[in-house]
Amino acid sequence: MIRITQLKLPVEHSVEELRERVARMLRISQDEIGSVAIRRQSLDARKKPDLFYVYTVDVRLVSSDREKNTARRAGKAQVSLCREEVYRFVKTGERLLGRRPVIIGTGPAGLFCGLMLARHGYRPLLLERGMEVEQRKEAVRRFWEIGVLDVRSNVQFGEGGAGTFSDGKLNTLVKDPGGRNQLVLEIFREFGADAAILYENKPHIGTDVLSRIVKRIREEIIRLGGEVRFGCQVTGLIMEQDPVKGTIADYVQGLGAGAGQRKSGVVKGVVVNQVEKIYSDVVVLAVGHSARDTFAMLDGCGIPMSAKAFAVGLRIQHPQKMINLSQYGREMPGRPGAADYKLTWKASNGRGVYSFCMCPGGYVVDASSEPGRLAVNGMSYHDRSGMNANSALIVTVTPEDFPGRTPLSGIAFQRRLEELAFQAGTGRIPVQLYGDFKAGKTSSVLGDVEPQMKGRWHFADLRQILPPSVSQALLEGMEGFGQAIKGFDRADGVFAGVESRTSSPVRIWRDEGLESPVRGLYPCGEGAGYAGGITSAAMDGIRVAEAVAGRYKPL
Repeated sequence: MIRITQLKLPVEHSVEELRERVARMLRISQDEIGSVAIRRQSLDARKKPDLFYVYTVDVRLVSSDREKNTARRAGKAQVSLCREEVYRFVKTGERLLGRRPVIIGTGPAGLFCGLMLARHGYRPLLLERGMEVEQRKEAVRRFWEIGVLDVRSNVQFGEGGAGTFSDGKLNTLVKDPGGRNQLVLEIFREFGADAAILYENKPHIGTDVLSRIVKRIREEIIRLGGEVRFGCQVTGLIMEQDPVKGTIADYVQGLGAGAGQRKSGVVKGVVVNQVEKIYSDVVVLAVGHSARDTFAMLDGCGIPMSAKAFAVGLRIQHPQKMINLSQYGREMPGRPGAADYKLTWKASNGRGVYSFCMCPGGYVVDASSEPGRLAVNGMSYHDRSGMNANSALIVTVTPEDFPGRTPLSGIAFQRRLEELAFQAGTGRIPVQLYGDFKAGKTSSVLGDVEPQMKGRWHFADLRQILPPSVSQALLEGMEGFGQAIKGFDRADGVFAGVESRTSSPVRIWRDEGLESPVRGLYPCGEGAGYAGGITSAAMDGIRVAEAVAGRYKPL
């Protein structure tokens, strides 16, 4: 197979023009080309408004035995021979597995872990506290329209996890020579995503497509002998003495073991909804970053964990046309679609400010999951056709910022911000124009930027919600970002708060085999502190499936 890199064409090019360019670079006729597969596509906007795609493509000739000579005769550094790399699952282990694995959570980590185990004969049981995606979408719609919160099924909890109500971004910075990243994209395509996600530099699915995909993955797990149960919250662990390490035997149901007593026992199952006991020697914790009551239960069980850094801030909305003009040199994006951005700034107080989860043509959504507390997130549909761009502008906070210094200190910090946001907005999303945020006064009228919200909103003073150091960093960051994108610091830009669920506030300890000090317990994904988005969480789910399969025989 021949690989060509740095192949550049105007964004409006046709498939035929791509094949013509390939033929010219290889000095062959188009009839000699068997197939051209795009492996990477990125946008070059350095000469805006003239935009170009830059490709990496893999070419197969009709006569494969001519590929070596063709690549050599091309005489270009961009042309080389390559071999297609295929992901391979681990060789399964030899230990007997008496009961099927239990996976807690059906976000990307839990679903992909469950799918891989189901495909290799382990018939996993997936437990989800929320509802299946169809019912979940209805509960979320009702909450956004009339403010009735379902604490079991909402933007954070339910089939598909928090990413179901997001932009559905699939890019990741995780280095993975094992091919899991590509596997995740291929699985998404298999279950309904556009094939373009396999090569786009910044692939995304959109909330509307993602909700259909997670349902199909669930159906496939069931078809392969697995089981998915909804309305099943894990409220305790069944543990016993580790015969090797000699720890004290204990049967725990979310009470009992005190937070200061860290265990290295053996998990034997879970307690569901405080009454049902399900026994298993393998329990995967893929609970998501907002399972605060589950974190408290695990801490009470003595599961080794610690507080970790995360970030908090606000969402900012601008007209999408303004962002397009800055990034593309034209208001109407055309073929590349709505423009995005990525911004960073170092504030004078030493704190970094950066954009996060940028949603082109998207909405700010009420992402609350607890009564009396309010958090926001961003969401886009697949076509990204909304009139506004929005992004979280966030500032890193560390355990040194949290009072108490316990494993759950970050959760307490989040909850306090969310309580202040709920109070400031009288139960609705608190909103403030940037100019008024800068002046320290509550807004009373909108400017030219019309908020695009999923959920009710209310004018408030957002500086009363955030710690002063965070507000100061955001102010400096906004001024700096205005230098990078003209109009970014416009006075009528719409702030909304509070963005507090950027990542998990805890890390559940695990070793190189991905196992907790409590044997048989596998912390997994974003909630456990080992991922930061849909793709990395799915990849971690695959890694945990490999760890389980590498130890045990299929059922």
